Amino acid sequence: MIELNINPHFKLENIFLYNSDALEILKSFPNDSVDLIFADPPYFLSNGGITCHSGKMVLVDKGEWDKESSTLTMDEFNYYFLKESQRIIKDTGSIWVSGTFHNIYSIGYHMQQLQMKILNNITWQKTNPAPNLSCRMFTHSTETIIWARKNEKSKHYFNYEAMKLENNGKQMKDVWSFPTVKKSEKKFGKHPTQKPLDLLKRIVLSSSKEGDLVLDPFVGSGTTGVACLELDRKFIGIDNNEEYLNIAVSRIKDSATSIQSELL
Repeated sequence: MIELNINPHFKLENIFLYNSDALEILKSFPNDSVDLIFADPPYFLSNGGITCHSGKMVLVDKGEWDKESSTLTMDEFNYYFLKESQRIIKDTGSIWVSGTFHNIYSIGYHMQQLQMKILNNITWQKTNPAPNLSCRMFTHSTETIIWARKNEKSKHYFNYEAMKLENNGKQMKDVWSFPTVKKSEKKFGKHPTQKPLDLLKRIVLSSSKEGDLVLDPFVGSGTTGVACLELDRKFIGIDNNEEYLNIAVSRIKDSATSIQSELL
């Protein structure tokens, strides 16, 4: 496991969580040290708009972490995050970045500027999206996840057979249908951009091996960490919000207890 110049907020065997700024702590990672990165960076949506939650109109205000800082624009933030990510990914590794139309085009643009090789543009189709309250546009029911490797010459890992098996013996397509986060996955608290565990388990299983090191620099409530624990991957998660990290700690502890109980 990588030794960083900061004490972990939480540690459980090969699972490490750090309460820190992602852009700063990424600088301390050695070159070519991570097998897989999943990132759900800030969408920069907290600008006074509205959305629907539990059938009610609410402000789009996810928190201070989702607002543009006074020092970096969204494009600058995405560039620096991707540049560091490219440096630390192994030649056999890859990166997945999730987003909406508000930020995903910036992500894709900077991947191309850095000469990363985009492998797939996955569309997550939500089977139970929130309704569009304005009734002046189509309901937003998808998110995009870009999968890329370090560069054109690198050789990423892909668990083709596992994905084919999961898809009833047929090649898996790039449109994935999953419901939004289950109630059981929010029992310790929730994150406004939390992803379903099944979605993260598919990503981790498809592009890493048992024992590989997975990094989530914006770990939020810890879904990627839970997926890695269940799939026997090493994991490092980073977040600058202690409240969300504590939710991640509770979820990871709960998952570890469940796994241990199944082994007895």
